[in-house]
Amino acid sequence: MDQPPRIGRYSLVRRVGAGGFATVWLARDEQLDAEVAVKILSENWVEDEDVRRRFLAEGRFLRKVDSLYVVGVHDIGEAEDGRPFMVLTYADGGTLAERIKAGPLEVGEAVRIITQVGRGLKHLHARGVLHRDVKPANVLFRTDSAAGDRAMLSDLGLGKSLAEVSRITMPGGTPAYVAPEQVMGDRLDHRADLYSLGAVAYAAFTGQAPHGVASLGAVMQIDAPPPSMTTLREDVPDAIDVVVRRALEPDRDQRWPDLDSFLNALREAHTTGKVPAGLVPAAEMPAPAPPAAPVDQATALASSNEQTVPVKPKRRRRAAVITTLAALVLAAGGGYGGYEYVLTRPIKVDNKPLSVEVPRSWKQKAIDGQQSLLVSTKTSTWQTDSAVQGVFVGVVNATQLPTSVTAPDGCTAGSGGQSTVDGQPAVTFELSCGSNPGIVEQYRQVNSTTQLRIQVRASDQKTRTSVLDSAAYKP
Repeated sequence: MDQPPRIGRYSLVRRVGAGGFATVWLARDEQLDAEVAVKILSENWVEDEDVRRRFLAEGRFLRKVDSLYVVGVHDIGEAEDGRPFMVLTYADGGTLAERIKAGPLEVGEAVRIITQVGRGLKHLHARGVLHRDVKPANVLFRTDSAAGDRAMLSDLGLGKSLAEVSRITMPGGTPAYVAPEQVMGDRLDHRADLYSLGAVAYAAFTGQAPHGVASLGAVMQIDAPPPSMTTLREDVPDAIDVVVRRALEPDRDQRWPDLDSFLNALREAHTTGKVPAGLVPAAEMPAPAPPAAPVDQATALASSNEQTVPVKPKRRRRAAVITTLAALVLAAGGGYGGYEYVLTRPIKVDNKPLSVEVPRSWKQKAIDGQQSLLVSTKTSTWQTDSAVQGVFVGVVNATQLPTSVTAPDGCTAGSGGQSTVDGQPAVTFELSCGSNPGIVEQYRQVNSTTQLRIQVRASDQKTRTSVLDSAAYKP
């Protein structure tokens, strides 16, 4: 759809940014003769009440804070086509991510910016709001005629009240900058934002994100602070290196206790060049484990929230994180900027010894005993209506894989394709059902007398394949 030349009293000048859920325009408030930013929900999300609600929640969070270092909300409304919009402070100086891509910042400049961003976080926390997505792309600059420019925090789409995050929360965030406990779905406090601020500081000083991780699952494997910044840039003082790396301790109890402690230590390290009393020198800090694979730092700096579902960590304290994740996706959501993570990531459904990951829209489930699992949008009509999308996972007592399957009414089954899954023989049948969703049915020989049967009905091949591959039998 073509964008109209104006929204309400705001005349649109040019588009300055766009994401999966909203577009940001430079606009002119004609009544006040002032430049503003107008953020409007994308057309394809206007009917989604969850996305709409979280878009408006971002505006309410921003409105709670009156700070020079947090982007302000000046107005909120609804366009003629029903899309909500909010009017924000226009930041004319670009983002911190853009500056970092050009190279590491001068040490004093980096300290100044991190201090200003820290003040914005303090103001948010004082109003009972946790940001949860502090990263260079969310640090904007506004020209100040008296002081040059000023850093401001933006995008509270993942923002949560501190009361909400005192409970278990939906995992989410940008991998290169998110605190490990946030990925784990733990109860959060201000130290999650402190970690992210430390990660932004690391990127500002070195030109690259701390660990270079590109998925939320990889964040779970972090068990030590990142490499010393002095190995990446010789003129970073040891004192600053120690201060920043303490903010990046995976164990939040080992971090600075609060933002004031971190910011004061950073200022002291910069002005005196000395390691603040009580801190371990950089040379004595534990060495980090190397990342599993290198990732392009420009990609990491701009990484979004569209990430894979986390895998079970090797040593983290929350053993049931994946099972918890299924319930959280059904009950909650990430937030604006993290919506796509929530809305597109699969849900893992367990009924031991069976499990399967399914699209979020397949919310209903029917479980029959301990040896079968049925998940679909309309479980009651699964057996009779081949148009219903869903999955059946069950156990068959048999020693030989079948050579054919019985097709539902209106469908025809092709010949089976032989393969192996997890080292065990398997046979897969593709079924054609005319205009109805396609069907794939697979049998896996999991031991000498037991087979796992999976039947997936979905309108697209990608969904059928991903659901089929996720099915598991673990006695």
